[in-house]
Amino acid sequence: MRTPPVGGGEPLGQHNVEQAREPAPRIVSEAYARAVLDVTELIPEGRVLTYGDIAELLTCGGPRQVGRALSRASRDVPWWRVLRAGGHPARGMALHARPHYDDECTPLSVRPGTTDPEDFRVDLASARWWPSDADHAVLAALGASLRRAGP
Repeated sequence: MRTPPVGGGEPLGQHNVEQAREPAPRIVSEAYARAVLDVTELIPEGRVLTYGDIAELLTCGGPRQVGRALSRASRDVPWWRVLRAGGHPARGMALHARPHYDDECTPLSVRPGTTDPEDFRVDLASARWWPSDADHAVLAALGASLRRAGP
């Protein structure tokens, strides 16, 4: 019997191995950053996406590339609407993000009895946004432009 890899999950099947070997399309970092910021601006008030959601919508990069693009943003965007997979804002940004969540009525999960103002997370089940068909068309065009920009 094969044991799953450390951290859980199933061993890679043949399909997944082949998929893992496919080279990721190269992306131009400035174009990618602009695309990430464009997606971030589409997220409505009170709704959120994770870094991984944005990468999936663009069909390029991954959560770390999305985080890097947001951390180096050249324009003001609603950064607090993009979260880590567990529903937490970027490290060290919880106190800065909390007033935005309160103003936008973003659903939060707070542990009962906590007194730590940073001890909360966004309730992803309630707050996660998924684009409409029209938004998907915009996102598909953004993703396609990134793939064309690569070598």
